[in-house]
Amino acid sequence: MSIWWSLHLRREAASVPLARRLLLGTMETAGVDPDISYDLSVALTEACANAVEHGGDGGRGAVSEAYRVTAYLDGERCRIEVTDAGPGFAHDPSPAREPARLPRADAEHGRGLCLIEELTDHVHIGNKPGRDGAVVSFDKILKWKKDTPLVAV
Repeated sequence: MSIWWSLHLRREAASVPLARRLLLGTMETAGVDPDISYDLSVALTEACANAVEHGGDGGRGAVSEAYRVTAYLDGERCRIEVTDAGPGFAHDPSPAREPARLPRADAEHGRGLCLIEELTDHVHIGNKPGRDGAVVSFDKILKWKKDTPLVAV
């Protein structure tokens, strides 16, 4: 079984639960285990919140009002990618970088990337090649509910 969808969303806080609900609905319909669905939905929420908060001024004088979410359920894996047109990361983190460090316990921000890394199996965080913007992609191996009709045999 293979399902994919892509959303072009406004950089507004109201867009975050929309993306999360679409992911949860897709996974429920496909028969994905609810614990896996929940982990991925929290990771997606964090990535979208970062795009809404930081994905604005792309450095060329234009302010981006949108970001993109793409989700692929392909076989036994779900892959999600969130891209924005903001300034990107100050330095392009490589896949071999150190894991994100947890902020101080009393910090109000800075937990998003740590949560994504903890809740998923593989994470890539970087800048769009040749253009302004950040890319956060992550994937997780899926588990299925019993008697799921859409599971590939």
